[in-house]
Amino acid sequence: MHVKKMIAPIVITVLMLLILGSQVGVYLWLEEPDISWLVIVLGVGIPLLCAGVSISVLIERIKEIRSGEEDDLSQY
Repeated sequence: MHVKKMIAPIVITVLMLLILGSQVGVYLWLEEPDISWLVIVLGVGIPLLCAGVSISVLIERIKEIRSGEEDDLSQY
């Protein structure tokens, strides 16, 4: 029954990755000569960093679900 608890974090992470990936795609697709390289590096780097953090949080959440550890809020 742990599969049902894993669905929401996985769906949210996939949606987050799609949004961040589309933002990276837009920055890489833009070929405006007026845009500074710093803006492009930040526009690509920050979403990629956020995507990495999202994946690591998903992995930790899946480990918590598999170990049977529930949310702290459910104890109150």
